[in-house]
Amino acid sequence: MSKAIEQKKAIVSEIAEKLSQSKSTIVTDYRGLNVKQVNELRKRLREAGVEYKVLKNTLTRRATEQVGLSELDQYLTGPTAIAFSNEDVVAPAKILHSFAKENKALEIKGGVVEGKVVGLEEIKALADLPSREGLLSMLLSVLQAPIRNFALAVKAVAEKEDGGAEEAANA
Repeated sequence: MSKAIEQKKAIVSEIAEKLSQSKSTIVTDYRGLNVKQVNELRKRLREAGVEYKVLKNTLTRRATEQVGLSELDQYLTGPTAIAFSNEDVVAPAKILHSFAKENKALEIKGGVVEGKVVGLEEIKALADLPSREGLLSMLLSVLQAPIRNFALAVKAVAEKEDGGAEEAANA
């Protein structure tokens, strides 16, 4: 086999591995972004632990076939860059959606979220979710509410009793 074919097989294997290990994979069309914008996007994604790569559609299609995600092929048209996140499901969606609002040239096509192929609407819905930290603080607030209400009720009863004792002393 020629060296080029071996290199392509290695790239397909690498893409297949990334697809299978990634919790969130988002396919974008970066056409129209200038170098400065692409570098800014890569920086934001890298800070969140997300890898962003420009990949050949034919090689990516072979990789999707290997990992059983052939439904993703519908989004592999035109210039394609893919964001892979092994840690956070929401981060790439949030960053790419926010960046797409600022830079109309970036188009989110679709992706894979925890093994399920999703379209643009699902990715937008995911991007609108609060962050993990935000969700945890909401949960903590909900858990603290009964305790806080109980403490306020006890304080009100104590103040009422103190007020009654003062009135009796003044009389």
